[in-house]
Amino acid sequence: MQQKFKTLILIVSVLGILAVGMGAFGSHYLRDKLNPAEVNAFKTAVNYHFVHTLAIMGVAFLYRIYRIRGLYFIGLFFLGGICLFSGSLYMLSIKHLLGIQSFEIIGMLTPIGGLALMGSWAAVFFTIVRIKTV
Repeated sequence: MQQKFKTLILIVSVLGILAVGMGAFGSHYLRDKLNPAEVNAFKTAVNYHFVHTLAIMGVAFLYRIYRIRGLYFIGLFFLGGICLFSGSLYMLSIKHLLGIQSFEIIGMLTPIGGLALMGSWAAVFFTIVRIKTV
């Protein structure tokens, strides 16, 4: 139990570092290199990255309090959603800087990541609803 909590907190720490780094990278380095639509997509990626990093932290503490194994996997599912949703938006935003012309497959990952994030929130809801309170 303790190891899974520690794992989730370590994931949160790494994701937090990456979110701050990506935000700084976007606002300082990419600001003048991207068009407005690309900047907007990059900002959306950073925003969702941050919010769902904090969601994993919340799930980690719920896991520690209630000791429900499924909460650990919900945290991992949030991680997958962040990687797919924000990761694909990061890549799509800077594709011309990377010299990549065709990125259709990456574009298909964005809605899959969004569904993973929505599914994670739904899983939290249904897990918590089932907890019996006194």
